[in-house]
Amino acid sequence: MSALAAATRAELSKIRTWRRLWLVTGLVLGLQLLVGAQAMGLYAEAVAGITPDGRIEIFAGVREPAYPAMTEALVASSLQMSIFLPVLTAVLAGREVRGRQLGLCLLAVPRRGRLLTAKILAAAAYLLATALLIAAISSVFTHLAVRDWDPGLLVSAGALRGQAEFLAFAVLLGVTTYAIAVAVRRTLVAILAALALITVTMTQVLAGRPGLDALFPLSAGRNLLLNPAATELTAGPWHALLVLVGWALVTSLIAGVSLARRDAR
Repeated sequence: MSALAAATRAELSKIRTWRRLWLVTGLVLGLQLLVGAQAMGLYAEAVAGITPDGRIEIFAGVREPAYPAMTEALVASSLQMSIFLPVLTAVLAGREVRGRQLGLCLLAVPRRGRLLTAKILAAAAYLLATALLIAAISSVFTHLAVRDWDPGLLVSAGALRGQAEFLAFAVLLGVTTYAIAVAVRRTLVAILAALALITVTMTQVLAGRPGLDALFPLSAGRNLLLNPAATELTAGPWHALLVLVGWALVTSLIAGVSLARRDAR
Protein backbone atom coordinates (compact mmCIF):
# COMPACT_ATOMS: atom_id res chain seq x y z
CA MET A 1 0.00 0.00 0.00
CA SER A 2 1.39 3.42 -0.96
CA ALA A 3 2.10 6.04 1.70
CA LEU A 4 -0.70 8.28 0.38
CA ALA A 5 -3.22 5.41 0.40
CA ALA A 6 -2.23 4.49 3.95
CA ALA A 7 -2.55 8.11 5.09
CA THR A 8 -5.97 8.44 3.42
CA ARG A 9 -7.16 5.23 5.04
CA ALA A 10 -6.02 6.53 8.42
CA GLU A 11 -7.95 9.77 7.86
CA LEU A 12 -11.09 7.82 6.97
CA SER A 13 -10.71 5.78 10.14
CA LYS A 14 -10.59 8.99 12.18
CA ILE A 15 -13.70 10.34 10.44
CA ARG A 16 -15.68 7.28 11.53
CA THR A 17 -15.06 8.13 15.19
CA TRP A 18 -16.27 11.76 15.13
CA ARG A 19 -19.67 11.76 16.84
CA ARG A 20 -20.34 15.44 16.20
CA LEU A 21 -19.85 14.88 12.48
CA TRP A 22 -22.29 11.96 12.46
CA LEU A 23 -24.82 14.08 14.36
CA VAL A 24 -24.63 16.93 11.83
CA THR A 25 -24.82 14.45 8.96
CA GLY A 26 -27.91 12.89 10.53
CA LEU A 27 -29.54 16.31 10.85
CA VAL A 28 -28.87 17.10 7.17
CA LEU A 29 -30.28 13.75 6.04
CA GLY A 30 -33.26 14.14 8.37
CA LEU A 31 -34.00 17.53 6.87
CA GLN A 32 -33.77 16.02 3.40
CA LEU A 33 -36.31 13.38 4.43
CA LEU A 34 -38.67 16.04 5.78
CA VAL A 35 -38.42 18.27 2.70
CA GLY A 36 -38.69 15.29 0.36
CA ALA A 37 -41.83 14.01 2.08
CA GLN A 38 -43.46 17.41 1.79
CA ALA A 39 -42.52 17.80 -1.87
CA MET A 40 -43.77 14.33 -2.75
CA GLY A 41 -47.39 15.39 -2.31
CA LEU A 42 -46.88 18.41 -4.57
CA TYR A 43 -45.22 16.32 -7.26
CA ALA A 44 -47.80 13.54 -7.05
CA GLU A 45 -50.64 16.03 -7.48
CA ALA A 46 -48.85 17.64 -10.42
CA VAL A 47 -48.22 14.25 -12.06
CA ALA A 48 -51.89 13.34 -11.66
CA GLY A 49 -52.80 16.46 -13.62
CA ILE A 50 -50.48 15.91 -16.60
CA THR A 51 -52.34 16.95 -19.73
CA PRO A 52 -52.82 14.70 -22.78
CA ASP A 53 -50.12 16.66 -24.63
CA GLY A 54 -47.61 15.78 -21.88
CA ARG A 55 -47.42 19.05 -19.95
CA ILE A 56 -47.30 19.43 -16.19
CA GLU A 57 -48.04 22.26 -13.77
CA ILE A 58 -45.75 21.93 -10.75
CA PHE A 59 -45.96 25.62 -9.92
CA ALA A 60 -49.26 27.45 -10.26
CA GLY A 61 -49.72 28.98 -13.70
CA VAL A 62 -46.58 27.42 -15.18
CA ARG A 63 -47.12 24.54 -17.59
CA GLU A 64 -44.06 22.81 -19.04
CA PRO A 65 -43.11 19.49 -20.63
CA ALA A 66 -43.55 16.82 -17.98
CA TYR A 67 -40.44 14.69 -18.45
CA PRO A 68 -37.78 17.46 -18.24
CA ALA A 69 -39.77 19.17 -15.48
CA MET A 70 -39.80 16.08 -13.26
CA THR A 71 -36.18 15.30 -14.06
CA GLU A 72 -35.21 18.82 -12.96
CA ALA A 73 -37.41 18.48 -9.85
CA LEU A 74 -35.47 15.33 -8.93
CA VAL A 75 -32.11 17.08 -9.25
CA ALA A 76 -33.34 20.28 -7.58
CA SER A 77 -34.52 18.32 -4.55
CA SER A 78 -30.92 17.19 -4.06
CA LEU A 79 -29.45 20.59 -4.91
CA GLN A 80 -31.44 22.41 -2.23
CA MET A 81 -29.49 20.57 0.48
CA SER A 82 -26.27 22.05 -0.88
CA ILE A 83 -26.59 25.09 1.38
CA PHE A 84 -25.96 22.79 4.36
CA LEU A 85 -22.94 21.02 2.90
CA PRO A 86 -20.48 23.81 3.87
CA VAL A 87 -21.60 23.48 7.50
CA LEU A 88 -21.09 19.71 7.36
CA THR A 89 -17.68 20.13 5.75
CA ALA A 90 -16.57 22.78 8.23
CA VAL A 91 -17.48 20.42 11.07
CA LEU A 92 -15.46 17.73 9.28
CA ALA A 93 -12.46 20.05 9.19
CA GLY A 94 -13.08 21.50 12.62
CA ARG A 95 -11.29 18.81 14.57
CA GLU A 96 -8.20 19.31 12.43
CA VAL A 97 -7.94 23.04 13.12
CA ARG A 98 -8.49 22.78 16.88
CA GLY A 99 -5.86 22.21 19.47
CA ARG A 100 -2.80 20.23 18.37
CA GLN A 101 -4.44 17.90 15.86
CA LEU A 102 -2.35 18.98 12.86
CA GLY A 103 0.83 18.67 14.86
CA LEU A 104 -0.08 15.15 15.92
CA CYS A 105 -0.93 14.23 12.33
CA LEU A 106 2.46 15.47 11.16
CA LEU A 107 4.16 13.12 13.57
CA ALA A 108 2.60 10.26 11.63
CA VAL A 109 2.84 11.84 8.16
CA PRO A 110 5.74 14.35 8.15
CA ARG A 111 5.31 15.34 4.51
CA ARG A 112 2.73 18.13 4.63
CA GLY A 113 1.71 17.89 1.00
CA ARG A 114 0.94 14.20 1.38
CA LEU A 115 -0.92 14.83 4.63
CA LEU A 116 -3.12 17.53 3.13
CA THR A 117 -3.83 15.41 0.04
CA ALA A 118 -4.85 12.48 2.25
CA LYS A 119 -7.16 14.69 4.29
CA ILE A 120 -8.79 16.15 1.19
CA LEU A 121 -9.26 12.70 -0.36
CA ALA A 122 -10.82 11.39 2.85
CA ALA A 123 -13.10 14.42 3.10
CA ALA A 124 -14.13 14.00 -0.53
CA ALA A 125 -14.95 10.33 0.08
CA TYR A 126 -17.13 11.20 3.07
CA LEU A 127 -18.86 13.97 1.15
CA LEU A 128 -19.50 11.61 -1.76
CA ALA A 129 -21.11 9.06 0.57
CA THR A 130 -23.30 11.76 2.12
CA ALA A 131 -24.27 13.15 -1.29
CA LEU A 132 -25.18 9.64 -2.44
CA LEU A 133 -27.58 9.33 0.50
CA ILE A 134 -29.10 12.73 -0.30
CA ALA A 135 -29.57 11.71 -3.94
CA ALA A 136 -31.06 8.38 -2.86
CA ILE A 137 -33.64 10.12 -0.66
CA SER A 138 -34.57 12.43 -3.53
CA SER A 139 -34.90 9.44 -5.83
CA VAL A 140 -37.18 7.51 -3.46
CA PHE A 141 -39.65 10.36 -3.00
CA THR A 142 -39.62 11.24 -6.70
CA HIS A 143 -40.29 7.60 -7.58
CA LEU A 144 -43.25 7.51 -5.22
CA ALA A 145 -44.65 10.57 -7.00
CA VAL A 146 -44.15 9.36 -10.60
CA ARG A 147 -44.41 5.55 -10.33
CA ASP A 148 -47.93 5.43 -11.81
CA TRP A 149 -46.93 7.71 -14.69
CA ASP A 150 -43.31 6.82 -15.57
CA PRO A 151 -41.67 4.32 -13.19
CA GLY A 152 -38.51 4.35 -15.34
CA LEU A 153 -37.86 8.06 -14.86
CA LEU A 154 -35.16 7.52 -12.22
CA VAL A 155 -33.02 5.37 -14.53
CA SER A 156 -33.44 7.57 -17.58
CA ALA A 157 -30.37 9.20 -19.09
CA GLY A 158 -31.42 12.68 -17.98
CA ALA A 159 -32.06 11.67 -14.37
CA LEU A 160 -28.82 9.69 -14.04
CA ARG A 161 -26.80 12.49 -15.60
CA GLY A 162 -28.42 15.05 -13.31
CA GLN A 163 -27.72 13.05 -10.17
CA ALA A 164 -24.12 12.43 -11.27
CA GLU A 165 -23.69 16.17 -11.78
CA PHE A 166 -25.11 16.78 -8.30
CA LEU A 167 -22.56 14.39 -6.80
CA ALA A 168 -19.74 16.23 -8.56
CA PHE A 169 -21.07 19.58 -7.36
CA ALA A 170 -21.49 18.39 -3.77
CA VAL A 171 -17.96 16.98 -3.56
CA LEU A 172 -16.29 19.99 -5.19
CA LEU A 173 -18.21 22.49 -3.04
CA GLY A 174 -17.33 20.47 0.05
CA VAL A 175 -13.64 20.26 -0.82
CA THR A 176 -13.62 24.03 -1.31
CA THR A 177 -15.07 24.61 2.17
CA TYR A 178 -12.73 22.04 3.71
CA ALA A 179 -9.69 23.74 2.18
CA ILE A 180 -10.87 27.15 3.39
CA ALA A 181 -11.22 25.77 6.93
CA VAL A 182 -7.71 24.32 6.86
CA ALA A 183 -6.29 27.55 5.42
CA VAL A 184 -7.89 29.90 7.97
CA ARG A 185 -7.88 27.38 10.85
CA ARG A 186 -11.20 28.66 12.11
CA THR A 187 -14.35 26.56 11.67
CA LEU A 188 -16.73 29.49 12.08
CA VAL A 189 -14.78 31.64 9.61
CA ALA A 190 -14.92 28.82 7.05
CA ILE A 191 -18.68 28.47 7.51
CA LEU A 192 -19.21 32.22 7.18
CA ALA A 193 -17.01 32.38 4.08
CA ALA A 194 -18.92 29.53 2.42
CA LEU A 195 -22.29 31.02 3.35
CA ALA A 196 -21.18 34.39 1.98
CA LEU A 197 -20.39 32.75 -1.37
CA ILE A 198 -23.82 31.08 -1.34
CA THR A 199 -25.58 34.31 -0.32
CA VAL A 200 -24.22 36.10 -3.39
CA THR A 201 -26.21 33.68 -5.55
CA MET A 202 -29.29 33.42 -3.33
CA THR A 203 -29.75 37.20 -3.13
CA GLN A 204 -29.04 37.70 -6.86
CA VAL A 205 -26.93 40.77 -6.15
CA LEU A 206 -25.02 40.07 -9.36
CA ALA A 207 -28.09 39.43 -11.49
CA GLY A 208 -27.06 42.23 -13.84
CA ARG A 209 -23.57 40.79 -14.27
CA PRO A 210 -24.01 37.20 -15.44
CA GLY A 211 -20.32 36.74 -16.25
CA LEU A 212 -19.33 37.57 -12.67
CA ASP A 213 -22.22 35.68 -11.12
CA ALA A 214 -21.21 32.52 -13.00
CA LEU A 215 -17.88 32.47 -11.12
CA PHE A 216 -19.49 31.78 -7.74
CA PRO A 217 -19.86 28.15 -6.57
CA LEU A 218 -23.62 27.96 -6.04
CA SER A 219 -24.25 29.78 -9.33
CA ALA A 220 -21.98 27.22 -10.97
CA GLY A 221 -24.06 24.49 -9.33
CA ARG A 222 -27.26 25.94 -10.76
CA ASN A 223 -25.65 26.31 -14.18
CA LEU A 224 -24.48 22.71 -14.04
CA LEU A 225 -27.67 21.09 -12.79
CA LEU A 226 -30.72 23.06 -13.88
CA ASN A 227 -32.49 23.19 -17.23
CA PRO A 228 -31.71 26.43 -19.13
CA ALA A 229 -35.09 26.19 -20.86
CA ALA A 230 -36.90 26.50 -17.52
CA THR A 231 -34.44 28.53 -15.43
CA GLU A 232 -32.48 31.67 -16.26
CA LEU A 233 -28.84 30.61 -16.04
CA THR A 234 -25.61 32.56 -16.42
CA ALA A 235 -23.33 29.98 -18.09
CA GLY A 236 -23.25 26.53 -19.64
CA PRO A 237 -22.56 23.23 -17.81
CA TRP A 238 -18.93 22.87 -18.92
CA HIS A 239 -18.14 26.41 -17.78
CA ALA A 240 -19.84 25.61 -14.46
CA LEU A 241 -17.82 22.43 -13.97
CA LEU A 242 -14.56 24.27 -14.67
CA VAL A 243 -15.53 26.95 -12.13
CA LEU A 244 -16.20 24.33 -9.44
CA VAL A 245 -12.97 22.48 -10.16
CA GLY A 246 -11.12 25.80 -10.11
CA TRP A 247 -12.51 26.72 -6.68
CA ALA A 248 -11.52 23.32 -5.28
CA LEU A 249 -8.00 23.48 -6.75
CA VAL A 250 -7.26 27.09 -5.81
CA THR A 251 -8.50 26.78 -2.23
CA SER A 252 -6.61 23.48 -1.83
CA LEU A 253 -3.41 25.16 -3.02
CA ILE A 254 -3.98 28.02 -0.56
CA ALA A 255 -4.52 25.48 2.22
CA GLY A 256 -1.30 23.75 1.19
CA VAL A 257 0.67 26.99 1.30
CA SER A 258 -0.85 27.85 4.68
CA LEU A 259 0.03 24.44 6.06
CA ALA A 260 3.58 24.66 4.72
CA ARG A 261 4.31 28.15 6.02
CA ARG A 262 2.67 28.04 9.44
CA ASP A 263 3.33 25.99 12.55
CA ALA A 264 1.09 22.95 12.74
CA ARG A 265 -0.47 23.59 16.11
